[in-house]
Amino acid sequence: MSAGKQKTKAEILDIVIPLFARSGYAGVSMRQIARAVGIKAASLYHHFPDKQTLYVQALAQAFSRRTALLHDALALSADPEEQFRRLVHSLCRLVHDDTDFSRLIQREIMDGDEKRLQLLADNVFGSFFQEMTILCRALAPDRDPHLLAISILGLIIYHFQITPIRSFLPGFQESHNDPEAVANHVISLLKNG
Repeated sequence: MSAGKQKTKAEILDIVIPLFARSGYAGVSMRQIARAVGIKAASLYHHFPDKQTLYVQALAQAFSRRTALLHDALALSADPEEQFRRLVHSLCRLVHDDTDFSRLIQREIMDGDEKRLQLLADNVFGSFFQEMTILCRALAPDRDPHLLAISILGLIIYHFQITPIRSFLPGFQESHNDPEAVANHVISLLKNG
């Protein structure tokens, strides 16, 4: 990049996503972000009025870019079971392939900042989760769609969160790291459970 070229908001967000994933919201200052981006702090404030706005927009960008496949699976003109199958496969691939995204979610849950969690629910995860609950209602009308959606997400996300220790547990097989194998397991478990 030439010295005179200004960084766009999207470029800045791409640079800060891994920073927040590694160190969390509280672990990164605006000064550190500006240094990583290669701009002055004043220029950073030109794009983002405060750190929270930058953080929420970084999460929104991380989520929106990485979930196009999930929305495609839900928007698919197919029966609910096929939508569910595609959603689980896409979500397993996403969580397996994108450790920054997974860490961002884990950090937010562990930090427990209610204001940021509300912002994320409203501006980042809400529409996807609403689509997912609609699918859950179609799949299992006798079940609570909110709880079912959370259960599906939990089955998938936790499997990949525990990866660092899973290989040391009895019965581990290398195939357990394959997102397709995990997706098939989750689908089978939920269909037959």
